[in-house]
Amino acid sequence: MKTALTIALIVDCVLLMIVILMQEGKENGLTGTLTGSADTYWSKNKGKAKDAVIKKITVVLAVLFFLLAAALSSKWVA
Repeated sequence: MKTALTIALIVDCVLLMIVILMQEGKENGLTGTLTGSADTYWSKNKGKAKDAVIKKITVVLAVLFFLLAAALSSKWVA
């Protein structure tokens, strides 16, 4: 059981890193402010954009990470 949870935790960690790196920054910095790129289609439709889906996947993977880590650290896993 411990081996299966450890493998699941490693897979979750790798997926979490990939999904986090896929996310865009919240601000484009000074150049984004000067060029006005903040008013794009994606920034106006955040609820339906791919960023919203990636954010939800990140939350699910993060919760799974904490659950797996807690399960591995418990005394009942042999």
